[in-house]
Amino acid sequence: MTKSMGVGIIGCGNISTAYLQLADMFKGYDIRAVADINMDNARARAAEFNMRADTVEALLAADDIDLIINLTIPAAHVEVSRSILQAGKHVYSEKPFVLSLAEAQELEGIAQVNGVRIGSAPDTFMGGAHQLARKLIDDGTIGTVTSGTAVVMSPGMEDWHPNPDFFFLPGGGPILDLGPYYICNLVQMLGPVHKVTSFTGAAQDTRTIGNGPRKGEVIPVKTPTTIHAVLSFASGAIITLLSSWDVWANSHPTMELYGSTGSLNVPDPNFFGGDLTVTDRNGPATAQSWDHPFGTPNTDDNRANYRGAGLADMALAIAADTPHRCNSAFATHVVEVMTAILTAGDTGQVMTMTTTCDRPETLSPEQAAALLA
Repeated sequence: MTKSMGVGIIGCGNISTAYLQLADMFKGYDIRAVADINMDNARARAAEFNMRADTVEALLAADDIDLIINLTIPAAHVEVSRSILQAGKHVYSEKPFVLSLAEAQELEGIAQVNGVRIGSAPDTFMGGAHQLARKLIDDGTIGTVTSGTAVVMSPGMEDWHPNPDFFFLPGGGPILDLGPYYICNLVQMLGPVHKVTSFTGAAQDTRTIGNGPRKGEVIPVKTPTTIHAVLSFASGAIITLLSSWDVWANSHPTMELYGSTGSLNVPDPNFFGGDLTVTDRNGPATAQSWDHPFGTPNTDDNRANYRGAGLADMALAIAADTPHRCNSAFATHVVEVMTAILTAGDTGQVMTMTTTCDRPETLSPEQAAALLA
């Protein structure tokens, strides 16, 4: 299949490089133009990847652009995605999709009226390791999943990011920034969440930038940076999620699922690949593997990086008039889960979800190979 869907990018920051570098790996789409509110940024990125630089307005009106990737900061996601949908173009948003359930539902309504689709990162759950975890669960390898843990903890990113301000403001924090990877993977494996509760806090009122031209500048912390949450799934599974930017080191496994006949250790869903093990009553942990295109290391540090797989899946699904995996119902449910976790931390409530979703269709090795150019 030719790369028939014309794609543009709004937002030429660091993350745009990842999409542009990997675009030629996939079928179904062709990135033709980039835009940014700062035209110097747009021109520099366009020159780097040999494409045109548009103003945001010109990109929204461009006849050769069918879908636009929204790579702006999270606080701007809803405004930019709204403008894309109102222009009659499909949108694929970087995570988090939006910052509230109301915003997600507004965008879903606009998309329906205009006959266009919404997609949203992360697509790491389509990685070989996480699709193998899904297969093992669906095959009953560990029986019925009853509980589990998911852990993402670090000191934060002010030491390496030159402009980390938004990470520590409302709309940032570890749940909205990193939570999509972990919650999306849990939902694709276990199904929708029914209820959540949490306790939240912050170890510091300020952070000091440790890198770049603003090194030494002190910035405020206005959102929780440590969140301990409990997620009750409609399936009956109960998962403890620990998420923090106040931890220097920990030895917790990233994700473990405990079933009625065994336990499954799942690698970090921030990445596409990694090692899985199953432990049951008959012996020690055993490694699990399979030959999946999106689990094959392809980077200098021996990781699997297939960012853009969800975009390719969406582009090909639009062409074939079939559902895509990183769809709006899935993204909206994850947004509700994340924001409910934060609300529960503020109020002490147990929050019941008002949305649900189907688990995304599995991605077999053959289906993954069909997305590659």
